[in-house]
Amino acid sequence: RKEDLEVVKRLQEEFAAELAALRGRVEALEVRTATLEKQQFSTTTKLSGLVWFNRSTATSFDKNVQFEGIPFDGRTPSAAPGAGNFVRNAGRDAVTGRPIVLRVDEAQSTFSYLTWLTFNTSFTGRDNLVTQLAAGNGISPINEFASAGFFNSFGSPFTDQSAGPQNGSPAVVIHDLFYSFPLSDKVTVTVGPRVNWYRHFDFNRYTFFLTGASSFDSIGATQSNAIDRGSGAVIEWNISPKLRFAAAYLGENTEFLPSAVPGFNTSSDPRFGLFGGTYTATAELTFSPSNAFNLRLMYNYSRLQAVGGQVGGATGEPFPYGQLDAGPGFSVFTPGNNFPSDGGLQFASAHFLGVNFDWAISKGFGIFGRYGYGDVNLEPIDRKVNVQSFQAGLGFPDLFKKGALAVVTFLMPMDITRGRRFFAAGAGDGGTMYELEASYYFPVNDNIALVPAFYAIFNANNFDSNPNIYVFNMRTQFSF
Repeated sequence: RKEDLEVVKRLQEEFAAELAALRGRVEALEVRTATLEKQQFSTTTKLSGLVWFNRSTATSFDKNVQFEGIPFDGRTPSAAPGAGNFVRNAGRDAVTGRPIVLRVDEAQSTFSYLTWLTFNTSFTGRDNLVTQLAAGNGISPINEFASAGFFNSFGSPFTDQSAGPQNGSPAVVIHDLFYSFPLSDKVTVTVGPRVNWYRHFDFNRYTFFLTGASSFDSIGATQSNAIDRGSGAVIEWNISPKLRFAAAYLGENTEFLPSAVPGFNTSSDPRFGLFGGTYTATAELTFSPSNAFNLRLMYNYSRLQAVGGQVGGATGEPFPYGQLDAGPGFSVFTPGNNFPSDGGLQFASAHFLGVNFDWAISKGFGIFGRYGYGDVNLEPIDRKVNVQSFQAGLGFPDLFKKGALAVVTFLMPMDITRGRRFFAAGAGDGGTMYELEASYYFPVNDNIALVPAFYAIFNANNFDSNPNIYVFNMRTQFSF
């Protein structure tokens, strides 16, 4: 009405100064809001953690198991030079040139822990600086039966491990240290002195170690990569919703290797450097036509620096286990010594090709598998070693409870097709080892899970004559 408009006009005139001041405050607030929207993120660090308890038993039911390795201080059980206690060395008989073969018939049950604490720091809201600390005291009892170069491999639960270079010692180490940032909406770059290769490659929905398959051999391709963590960079390109490409160059820098030993953690050692020691270059293409199916094709090139004239063990992929030397006449063991003579190798270069798939056929059932082939050239003798591997399995999501996952998998970790004579340990009597695993992830609540697992090892250490070995593990998993 006309009277109302006149009242409003009169009030505007009476409070003109106040309205002007209010408009000024609103304009200033709009400027500050625009600034906050542009720079909306302040530096924030978030802590998350994982803790595992492992109760583990390994048994051959008192039957002698043959393994290749040299005795330590006159003892047959596991030895401890270089990389920490309970890691065997490989050696050959001075007369025959054959690998030293010993026997063991039992291992004691263990109860161990492993802890990871992760600090995620972001400066912009899109980047991430990751610092992960680890401590543990696990030495899985299956290692009592393992040949030199097989430590923490077949039948060994992944979380039943120590964190640092001294096995069984609960030292706190830096497990991961890297920085990730977006180069564009589709490209992400990760760079750092200790980049975790497994965060970026060889993923499989049924073998992810937190919820799926649970042993060292079953959670990833046994031949894929010579290092776990390294210095360098990873580039990930989401080409489309159905296609992803990732590439990396990493020089060895792994927390459980003893940096004081020449030939280990070469990326930070000026005698070798980022490009002169052990390193890997990886490329992987992932095709996902639907949310239910993923197919991954991988190529990996590795340079493997020799330690004591041998290559192998924790940095041996793609052969992938045991210890290689220049053949009979090298790595000679003399009783009374804890170390063999020089193995005669300087380094090895290796090519690996692998395929990896997972297919959720229905909500409650899926299948998965891997195949890998490795070609290794030994220097300076210019000789070849070829090894292949495979894995096949079944997954049962939400079995008995939502969020649960049961996994059954059968795998062949290494089949030596060429160059058996260059194994100072690991080739056995010409047999081929196989593994059968069954595990069940049962979430008690959002923070606690129980994971029973059973492993059966056939032809352990590649000896056809070895009895079967059985492993039982109960994992309690805490996350926060």
